[in-house]
Amino acid sequence: MPGILSMLMAMLGFITSLILNILRPSWYNKIVARLGITKPSRPNDMVEFGLARTFQNIRLYKRLTALENILIGMHVHLDAGLLSVLMRSKAVVKEEAEAETEARKLLAFVGLGGHENTIASALPYGSQRLLEIARALGGRPKLLLLDEPAAGMNPKETAEMTALIRRIRDELGITILLIEHDMRVVMGISDRITVLDHGEKIAEGLPAEIRSNPRVIEAYLGRGAASGN
Repeated sequence: MPGILSMLMAMLGFITSLILNILRPSWYNKIVARLGITKPSRPNDMVEFGLARTFQNIRLYKRLTALENILIGMHVHLDAGLLSVLMRSKAVVKEEAEAETEARKLLAFVGLGGHENTIASALPYGSQRLLEIARALGGRPKLLLLDEPAAGMNPKETAEMTALIRRIRDELGITILLIEHDMRVVMGISDRITVLDHGEKIAEGLPAEIRSNPRVIEAYLGRGAASGN
């Protein structure tokens, strides 16, 4: 269902990231079917058919500008062929101008307006994470997979990231699967949460249900906290 934000959390962050990386195509097929996304025939077709993701370890084109990074993320929606590009036809010029306008809007949306010509590697850590999300949005996804987007951020940056994720859901109507173990993020924005402990699913439900779940409390705070001692 578009506009839903689901959370997958675990005591060890690498476990959830590993799950995201090894999910079988059959799992994706179930998700994309519910979202009305055409079934991808190859892994690299996923972006074209409505799937996009970010990574726990930031993966940008470090030597390119912020604007160029987003334009690369948009390439699957550009129609010009090689010959048209070489000939610099009017259609190509128009398409490139429209893509650049959209890329600038995405930079502004994530809070990086004015950094169009900044080299990606020159951006602060938190801004690089924002840029990676903007690049993913450039693919116009129906399902956005975010792998620990707040990892390594200070409290202020985490709050800003949380607000951005909420805006992506509410303003763009994009369904989000969020991998995270920062409880502030987990409880602050999730519609539904799945909790893992040593690879086993121990709880699933609404944030209020997860917050009071004895098994979750025990896994994250210890047996004494779960029993109220």
